[in-house]
Amino acid sequence: MITFGEFIRKLRIEKDLTLRDFCRAVHLDPSNWSKTERGLSVPPKSRYILQGIAKVLDLKEESEEYNTLFDLAAIGYIPSELLGEQKVMEKLPVFFRTIRGEKPSREELEDLLNIIKED
Repeated sequence: MITFGEFIRKLRIEKDLTLRDFCRAVHLDPSNWSKTERGLSVPPKSRYILQGIAKVLDLKEESEEYNTLFDLAAIGYIPSELLGEQKVMEKLPVFFRTIRGEKPSREELEDLLNIIKED
């Protein structure tokens, strides 16, 4: 699974934005942001900052990439013991879509419920 930092870096490069230009547009410190892109710092929690990032990267609200931005930021705050569970990590996008009110497929929902029921 791609990390928040990898995801942002990929989109930033696709938009031909240097790290400094990106940070200037989003009002972030380049040295701190570099750590975030490299996975050394956690993603921002602030919805305002995440929305600013989405705007600079031209991510349309409710698009797959927009939702992925917020999902990956949230994953950055999941306890480390859960991050080691591959089955849990694979189902997080379904979980987040369900929370946003998007209807998962029957198979996705059953898979998610099975993980929740396991010890």
